[in-house]
Amino acid sequence: MIRTGIVGGALGYELLRRFAGRGERAGACDGSAYRDRSKLETLFGPGFWEEVEGRTVLDFGCGGGDEAIEMARRGARQVIGLDIRESALAAAREAAAAAGVVERCRFTREVAQPVDVVVSVDGFEHYERPDQALRLMRRLLRPGGCVLAAFGPPWFHPLGGHLFSVFPWAHLLFTERALLRWRADFKTDGARRFHEVEGGLNQMTVRRFRRLVEQAGFRACRFEPVPIRGLRALAGPLTEEWLTAVVRCKLVPREEFLRAAAV
Repeated sequence: MIRTGIVGGALGYELLRRFAGRGERAGACDGSAYRDRSKLETLFGPGFWEEVEGRTVLDFGCGGGDEAIEMARRGARQVIGLDIRESALAAAREAAAAAGVVERCRFTREVAQPVDVVVSVDGFEHYERPDQALRLMRRLLRPGGCVLAAFGPPWFHPLGGHLFSVFPWAHLLFTERALLRWRADFKTDGARRFHEVEGGLNQMTVRRFRRLVEQAGFRACRFEPVPIRGLRALAGPLTEEWLTAVVRCKLVPREEFLRAAAV
């Protein structure tokens, strides 16, 4: 994990208590950017539907099932929603029944069935063990399959600390201990580390994700660090970690990538 923060102790806590309040930032990392439009199409482009049409898809970290249901309604043969939270799975099952796609959607905490496509949306900055998540995805892919992943903001983005980014880069200025002490004033789950908060934060960076992809036996046939809107002119290798809003990619097993490249 990245060791960040220079303002801690009683001073850090008091500054957060006075100036950050309860950490409420309307519209920040709350999904409102996708209101009235398809999140999947916005993240992956209109060609996404061709990737899942007629295929068995695993929605890795499906949450309440919105994306799984949309994929089922727009052509996927079967969608398996995977999540560790039973409350989210129950809500997803109810939503699938209401949408009339229950026969093509299954929601579960465990999966062993091979799939054609794995979809992961807004997950890789939250998974407690992202390395294990990638290896599981690799094991579940049928030959010719792929992973379509999008997540953000990564850790060095101005709001990469999610709740903890009460102002840009606050999660890098204050120590983890000070931030969690402040959070305990209005949250009662007892979390003492970033990865213990609801949803978890694993401090995922663009560089770390690239490394984990390689270590899990994948190659990226498409990898795009999407810069913050309005700052595209400043985007480049030197600013990638700081100005990337979303990472989106298409991953395939290394051996299949090399085989295709040799043809």
